[in-house]
Amino acid sequence: MSPKLPSAFAEFEPFAEKWCLATEPERWATRLATPMPEIREFYDAFSPRFEEAIDYCDKFPLDDVPEDALNLLHLIYSMIMVSMAVEVFGTQKPADSADAVIDRVSAPVP
Repeated sequence: MSPKLPSAFAEFEPFAEKWCLATEPERWATRLATPMPEIREFYDAFSPRFEEAIDYCDKFPLDDVPEDALNLLHLIYSMIMVSMAVEVFGTQKPADSADAVIDRVSAPVP
């Protein structure tokens, strides 16, 4: 299997298959379906290099992002999604949220 992420971020390849997701609804569904210990593992691993990953992606114009950097950007988006579960709620699904879903009709690109 070929690497999904830039070589500078190869240590996060174990998370790439699950968390390099192109859309917010995919990230939301994955967060809801993932046990908190697994979410916490991803969060704890990626947090120390989060800003560095953003800086790396910022080197590319939005209309010409290489595939490996785009995957890293998707990993960043997933980190944002799981950070709320870790830092605020302490669980994948916010309490008293009924059947919360995300129905976005358009999304930022990339």
